[in-house]
Amino acid sequence: MSDTPQITDSHCHLDFPDFEGQLDQIVASAADAGVTRMVTICTRLRNEPTVRAIAEAHAPVFYAAGTHPMSAADEPMATVDELVALSQHPKFVGIGESGLDYHYTADSAAVQKQSLRIHIEAAQRTGLPLIIHARAADDDMARILAEEHRNAPYSCVMHCFSSSAELAKAALDLGFYLSMSGIAAFPKSQELRDIFAAAPVERILVETDAPYLAPPPYRGKRNEPAYTAHTARKGAEVFGMDYAGFAAQTQANFDRLFTKAATYKAAA
Repeated sequence: MSDTPQITDSHCHLDFPDFEGQLDQIVASAADAGVTRMVTICTRLRNEPTVRAIAEAHAPVFYAAGTHPMSAADEPMATVDELVALSQHPKFVGIGESGLDYHYTADSAAVQKQSLRIHIEAAQRTGLPLIIHARAADDDMARILAEEHRNAPYSCVMHCFSSSAELAKAALDLGFYLSMSGIAAFPKSQELRDIFAAAPVERILVETDAPYLAPPPYRGKRNEPAYTAHTARKGAEVFGMDYAGFAAQTQANFDRLFTKAATYKAAA
């Protein structure tokens, strides 16, 4: 499969029960599709040891950890020191996912904002990229990201971006990245594809958010890292590029943002 363009699934959840007992096969299928790296995301810090073990057991897998905004009210509040300590692991490459989600959990908005600022400070202190989940909270999200960026710069990816053109512009203006998930490949997502098309292709990543949001032709089924290739092919169309060129561009973008993953060397 050496002729298959290489891409990276920048956001998946390999510790979820959907993949139990199947990770060797999942990683092998990803490689066959050209997905040679993946970042698995820990969404509750108490699960960090499990997520770390997956990254340690599978060469192509890196990981990040944080408290998902929808869990912020139910989990112990993370501390900056805790996140900084976790970041010392050689395969820990990002902070989060954190963010704001007012769609289902607007009642915990205050706690979510507190958690978000803690994760931002951890990104500022470690130099690792912040991984943001944003849903139905565009104004607060844009304001907090900009406020904290003025305090101290940091890098960031808007994971599974499906918000407004205004939030996309706010993020891009701060030098952040937008990640394209299977949602961008859904037939009714033309408005979202137009938002991506207006962005610099140098700031685009691809992801699955597996096991969720499988792109066509797997929509409605369990998603997995191999399917990043389907979203990336749609991305190539959006930017008017051939697949190999778009794949290479997203690889360069990932390496620029996730520098720790890009420079990782396995211990001999």
